[in-house]
Amino acid sequence: MLARSDRPADFNLDRDGAELFAQALDEPALVRLEAALTALPIDTPGVRIGEEPLLKPLLEISGPIGAIAATAIGSDARPVRAILFDKTAGRNWALGWHQDRTIVVRERIEAPGFGPWTVKSGLVQVEPPFEILERMVTVRVHLDQVDASNAPLRIVAGSHRLGRLPEGEVRRVAAISGEQLCLAERGDVWLYATSIVHASLPAHPPRRRRVLQVDYSADVAPYPLAWRGL
Repeated sequence: MLARSDRPADFNLDRDGAELFAQALDEPALVRLEAALTALPIDTPGVRIGEEPLLKPLLEISGPIGAIAATAIGSDARPVRAILFDKTAGRNWALGWHQDRTIVVRERIEAPGFGPWTVKSGLVQVEPPFEILERMVTVRVHLDQVDASNAPLRIVAGSHRLGRLPEGEVRRVAAISGEQLCLAERGDVWLYATSIVHASLPAHPPRRRRVLQVDYSADVAPYPLAWRGL
């Protein structure tokens, strides 16, 4: 059974937009995950993963990562985007307050409510109607310990219920509502509402912090477009 945890606070996905699954991946699963990620480039802050067959058994709902997404959005959950964040002394960035607003699709098809469009690492990305994002969840799998000084994710609890916020309003919400630091041990998995307001700090002092972030949707497709998938 998947173990929920109240460390470091009693987070609840519905209420807060985030929830911790402590030690969701045991050491053999972590080793398999690391092996699946070894072929990825390591010279960019975030590596967008187009397709990696070794990851599929871990990301499907029958696997230890996909099963966590399924607890929130059901058995139709499917991975629709994955990014590896690998902070080191040489790649130690920060990210300001924002909401994730894009999805990865198979091809560009002009449709009302979809846009603007971008292409990153060869993957077609678009900003969809926000209700699509509000039905999604994101999992972050921690391969390294994340204490308060090792670049924890910062979230504004409950902000997933505020809808699409103008950029200036995002910063105001964070300033008024305050933040929570999402601490983790190796093998922990955080589950988030994809639309939550969040940010990231640099590590201080710089040291390695690897996180695999995977977005999940139970929608058949972001109609009239199609998920690219993994």
